[in-house]
Amino acid sequence: MKLYGYWRSSAAYRVRIALNLKQLSFDSVAVHLIKNGGEQHSENYKTLNPAQLVPTFVDEDVSVNQSLAIIEYLDEKYPEPAFLPKSLAAKAQVRSAALDIACDIHPLNNLRVLQYLTGPLALSEEQKLAWIKHWLNVGFTALEQRLSLTSGQYCFADAVTLADICLIPQIYNAQRFSLDMTAYPSLNRIYHNCQQLAAFALAAPEQQPDAQ
Repeated sequence: MKLYGYWRSSAAYRVRIALNLKQLSFDSVAVHLIKNGGEQHSENYKTLNPAQLVPTFVDEDVSVNQSLAIIEYLDEKYPEPAFLPKSLAAKAQVRSAALDIACDIHPLNNLRVLQYLTGPLALSEEQKLAWIKHWLNVGFTALEQRLSLTSGQYCFADAVTLADICLIPQIYNAQRFSLDMTAYPSLNRIYHNCQQLAAFALAAPEQQPDAQ
């Protein structure tokens, strides 16, 4: 198994957590998103992933991009521990929270969006930071409301799910941008509890061989 990613990519971070939870060994292949104009734009990588994004996961003759698709592949191939609950309704709720993060929060602070803000749109660093914090607060306010009703140790009661796998990298991003997290006690509690697990701690960006 190979995981093509970047140490600070929150999407790659999700997949590292999932692989660790499944206790699967894998080779990390660094794709630096900034050096040389972004290695994700190289011809070799474009052949592997035409979207020019990380992560890309390769398992023998199977190649998958998009972090949630990779995690679903892992969960179906290696069912234990499961990332989704058994009941249809509970499964939908976990997926809903994960998609809130992966589809509505994360893309608005993704690198290529931020590069466009300060590049072609000529926003200042202060304006870019205001953009990031605004959309993080919008997303986290809704998540806090939802998870205050469903969380125990983790997002949904006391079992790690896909929602936790998505949440922790996004909180890491918020910390990078110095977001005030005091309004989100449920998110903070879940983050603290997840960080006590080796699967999350070992997946942290600073623990990766390409961390800089």
